[in-house]
Amino acid sequence: MSLTEARFHDLVDATQQTLEDIFDESDLDIDLESSAGVLTVKFDNGSQVIFSRQEPLRQLWLAARSGGFHFDYDEESERWMCDKSEEQLGEMLERIVLEQADIKLEFEGL
Repeated sequence: MSLTEARFHDLVDATQQTLEDIFDESDLDIDLESSAGVLTVKFDNGSQVIFSRQEPLRQLWLAARSGGFHFDYDEESERWMCDKSEEQLGEMLERIVLEQADIKLEFEGL
């Protein structure tokens, strides 16, 4: 079943808030910028990770140094899953943040 527009926005809003909370609570030197549905995370080494919502496709997109990734929400697991690798958003983020910023963070629940 496809997500309704309202449910999609609620899920993305909640996910972005969770991400902001995780980064804020990490006490790392990270700049967060949220505007018009786009969350940009800037690490102190200059690298970035960008999250954006793609409403027509009902996807959450992630741009990182290693590439662009598209996530669909899986109602059964209640997780965002990469449409190519089937990797969960949280698992991929742990790897990407470690690769880009040499920081180990846990993104449980994503």
